[in-house]
Amino acid sequence: MTTSEKRHSDPERARSRRRQVLDAAAACFGRSGFHGASMAEISKAAGMSAGHIYNYFDGKDAIIAAFVEENVERVSALLRDLESRGDVLQALLDDVPKSVLEHLDREVWKLPLEITAEASRNPTIAAVVHDADRRTRAIFRPLLKAGRERHGLAADDALLDGRMDAIITVFQGLSARAQHNPHIDNDALIASIHVAMRALLFT
Repeated sequence: MTTSEKRHSDPERARSRRRQVLDAAAACFGRSGFHGASMAEISKAAGMSAGHIYNYFDGKDAIIAAFVEENVERVSALLRDLESRGDVLQALLDDVPKSVLEHLDREVWKLPLEITAEASRNPTIAAVVHDADRRTRAIFRPLLKAGRERHGLAADDALLDGRMDAIITVFQGLSARAQHNPHIDNDALIASIHVAMRALLFT
């Protein structure tokens, strides 16, 4: 149970209701921004009273924390999939086209951008984002280390940290790039990121 969740006698029903709130909040945040979307607007979109929402979340900060936690679970699942495919480095390279297109999709990036903006001015959300990043890097780092060792490549601490942060930056930065240039040539971009990823992974 995350800090955003409260205990309920019927956990399954509570999960369903929390999902209802999160889906409504995502739509409201995407339309009005974090500060523009009120709890009243979210409650209306969720089809429940504002008081009822507070049975599941303490407020908008708690809702954002739940979105961040969902992303940790999503990334963790992706990393487990990479590990299951044996050659992690090659799997990362093979997934470049799919990963790039996902990060360019406005429906995928608009909420993370809103959360990043909020983290820049809200210490509570900043702490949540920092903790989530620490946990996902703790999963990614040993996979990257094992992958490089499998290929006989250097895997010292400084190199691993630098490569790991560079790889993450490539994909996190795509959402901002898509916002600044909505007319990106996807094929050319994918080809270029493929070159950069090959260098980061295999040199």
